[in-house]
Amino acid sequence: MNAVAVQQRPVGDLLREWRRHRRLSQLDLASGAEISTRHLSFMESGRSQPSRDMILRLAEYLDIPLRERNQLLVSAGFAPAYRERTFEDPALSTVRGTIRLLLKGLEPYPALAVDRHWNLVESNQATQRLLAGLVPQWLEPPINVLRLSLHPSGLAPYIHNLPVWRAHLLDRLRRQADTTQDPELLSLLQELRNYPGGDDAPAHDAGGTHGAIAVPMELALGDTVLSMLSTTTVFGTPMDITLAELALEAFVPADEATARRLRELAGDAG
Repeated sequence: MNAVAVQQRPVGDLLREWRRHRRLSQLDLASGAEISTRHLSFMESGRSQPSRDMILRLAEYLDIPLRERNQLLVSAGFAPAYRERTFEDPALSTVRGTIRLLLKGLEPYPALAVDRHWNLVESNQATQRLLAGLVPQWLEPPINVLRLSLHPSGLAPYIHNLPVWRAHLLDRLRRQADTTQDPELLSLLQELRNYPGGDDAPAHDAGGTHGAIAVPMELALGDTVLSMLSTTTVFGTPMDITLAELALEAFVPADEATARRLRELAGDAG
């Protein structure tokens, strides 16, 4: 669904669609947002036009992403509430500096920043060292890190536990697409599901990682297998769409052997 199509739809239709998507009854939403069920019913049917504050209150309770909150506001004839800028916008120079500092601080462990569609925004030197041996086409921007991870000519042949890691990534992407209803994410999910990679093992079925606290990525590097756990960091209470959709992904060692090898690689590079 593109932005133009959304703007042409009544705001009541969009509110009803988000409510149903969140699996809430009118009573559930009305109670949570502290309004009457009658008022909500009138807004959804178009008999009553919601105010700007009411739209934002309902969107907050429904946990609607900032980009889609703007679409609701525009559909109701209001100006967007949240600014959207490119990552390279001069106004975000402080943010860029902070992100680069964070990624550098995670050395010698791989870390990167991605946008809402999992396109690479920034990465540290540890990440670049691990990707250096890939087919050059994968290192040309824009780099989609999910395609890079699961494509048979990308990282997939080097991931020892590919079925489990693949299931983990697909599950994350499915939940993200379900939350945002972003058509590009839904398309990406379908594309990745068509990649080869073994059985769609449940992400929780870690096989050889029995007893692990999370699903690791087991990446072959020469004769060594690096076992790394991924962690995700997002900005709290952002008022800018670009920041709201930005995520920092760090890969920390799941064992001492991996930590030692990553430190050795950093030393060799230095």
